[in-house]
Amino acid sequence: MLGYVVSQGAGQGDALLAGVAHSLQARGWRLAGVVQMNVIFDPARPCHMDLQVLSGTEVVRISQDLGAGAAGCRLDAQSLEQAVGLVAGALRAAPQLLIINKFGKQEADGRGFRALIGEALQMGIPVLTSVSGANRAGFEGFAGGIGVEVAADPEALMAWCAGLVG
Repeated sequence: MLGYVVSQGAGQGDALLAGVAHSLQARGWRLAGVVQMNVIFDPARPCHMDLQVLSGTEVVRISQDLGAGAAGCRLDAQSLEQAVGLVAGALRAAPQLLIINKFGKQEADGRGFRALIGEALQMGIPVLTSVSGANRAGFEGFAGGIGVEVAADPEALMAWCAGLVG
């Protein structure tokens, strides 16, 4: 099962999936994956993007500080791959759910968490992610019709998750 939410605004999907992940962990769910925490350090500059690994205590910063006024991509692809490696190890522990903060440009281009999402699905591990409008076509091409859109609200997501064990 591949569930996804369509994120409407910057950071909305990140906060939504982080809240769901923390609620599930509080209920004893075994999770693998990552949620993104955006750390504002200067209101005049873009935030830091950190991934919290759900199966441990690691936090991986996936953004680069390109300096004030920089307009290039801030993603640190090497750090993203480090996070992918940490999550790959967690799949061996047979989690109940894999949460990936977003199916983003890296995944749409065949990198990032894309292969890991496919591996989890092949193992029978359900996956929950978010996708933006900009990457929706790439996600739909990857999902091949098996993705289920879930309303972008905590109650709907928790109900979808509850249905996985029902």
